[in-house]
Amino acid sequence: MSRQAPTPGRLPGAGRSGGDYATILSGVSQNVIGIVVAAIAMLIVQILMTRTLGPVGFGVVTVLTQAAWVASFGTRAGMDMAILRDVAVEAGVGGWDRMRRPAARAAGIAALVSAGVGAVVVAAGDTVLGAFSISPATYPWALPAAALGLPFLALTNVWLAATRGLKIMRYTLYVFWAGQNIMWIVLTVVLWQISTTATASILAYSLSWVWAAVAAAFVWRKQSRHWGAAPADAGSLPKLFKYAGPRAPAALFAQLLFWTDLFVVTRYVSDSEVGVYSVALRAGQVIIVFLASVNLMFGPYVADLHNRGHRARLDDLYKTLTRWIVAATLPVFMLMAIAPDAVLNIFGPDFSGGRVALLILMGGQFTNMVTGSAGFILVMVGRTGWDLAVYAASLALVLGLAFLLSPRYGIEGAATASALTFACSNGARLFLVRRFVGIQPYDSRYGRLVLPTLAGTAVMWLVHALTAGGDVVDLVATGVGGGLAYALVYGAVGLTPAERKGAAGLVARLRSS
Repeated sequence: MSRQAPTPGRLPGAGRSGGDYATILSGVSQNVIGIVVAAIAMLIVQILMTRTLGPVGFGVVTVLTQAAWVASFGTRAGMDMAILRDVAVEAGVGGWDRMRRPAARAAGIAALVSAGVGAVVVAAGDTVLGAFSISPATYPWALPAAALGLPFLALTNVWLAATRGLKIMRYTLYVFWAGQNIMWIVLTVVLWQISTTATASILAYSLSWVWAAVAAAFVWRKQSRHWGAAPADAGSLPKLFKYAGPRAPAALFAQLLFWTDLFVVTRYVSDSEVGVYSVALRAGQVIIVFLASVNLMFGPYVADLHNRGHRARLDDLYKTLTRWIVAATLPVFMLMAIAPDAVLNIFGPDFSGGRVALLILMGGQFTNMVTGSAGFILVMVGRTGWDLAVYAASLALVLGLAFLLSPRYGIEGAATASALTFACSNGARLFLVRRFVGIQPYDSRYGRLVLPTLAGTAVMWLVHALTAGGDVVDLVATGVGGGLAYALVYGAVGLTPAERKGAAGLVARLRSS
């Protein structure tokens, strides 16, 4: 006998926009904590590897682990986003017994596709390595080590997407952001006792996803074990593939947009420059971590609210969350723009040559920041065909620009290709969201960000000028000084009356607890 679930999909205060904001903010806060843990863990991994393996070894690890990560977005066959959307919609209408079978089916499809692709990649090993200018003779086992993780990457993301469909963020925090990255560090150190090589580091990455897949399956089972398992509706499988079919290549193209410039530039620059550009890419992508955290929590709301026809609430959420994304990200953007040398020198003196490339890459990431969750909205309302069209065009654009600019301008040319492509891609998504959903992310409340931005920038410039040295002291002093100035002014003039009231209530609840 199945137990009627309480209503975890129906948020506390689901009938009020304030309840939505509170729950989203709670989930985003958990996600931000996870991202901070992940960022610290990734920083440790990068410093550990750059200083142990050097630019060449670190470049090989980055290229192959990121290739596996990017490939996983295609090998999941769109099942992660499909099950997130389905669970969110069913939770919104109380369909608890219609979740378990679709989730299991989605996980099985993703695992089978990923295992098949991994086998093909290993069979074509020399060709694949040659495409990245990696010597098969020097790294004979590096590609199998990377391919091993593909099925487990897929399983982890499908199971965790199902829990996020219930608007539960903590499992993604525990398993995805924190657990997998920490396990990579632990397993790297363990395997280095046997072999201090790039291949051992890549194998540790794949094994960390084996652990994550087991943990993700456990938490979904824990959450759903008391629900029934109703038979699938007639035609549900074709419907699943109709949605997921365009999503699978679109997800792959989406990730390729972040890394295609790196893959192309490996053909035209030295191995050490590949390592330098890898660090610049990693550093530049820090800017969008808050966007990623909001997307993971906002996606289920989009599916639920759109399914129930609540467009006005969806529009208000989109405007508010995008402004929060911009507000939370601006201090990081300012810091990296003012002190790029200090950021790169964290990884070692060999990486300071990526300064110009980093600044260019940040321009592209800025367009990601100010357009918010436009891409996620298209996917969650079922416009996966248009999502695929934008990504396909964007991938063609970045490939063309990268092959045109990289031979002439090296890593700066690759960075320019990336920045221009993101600007065009995000503009197209804003247009499509406005056309199909009738919402857009901008209103007059963005004017509240002007004074905090000016104050934070002025203090950062001053502190950086006084402590200039391109070292950790410079970076920390500039970031802390400018960040405090930004936060103080934002607290005074940046918050809306409703946000100020909500913040006071949150502080009161924290004190009482």
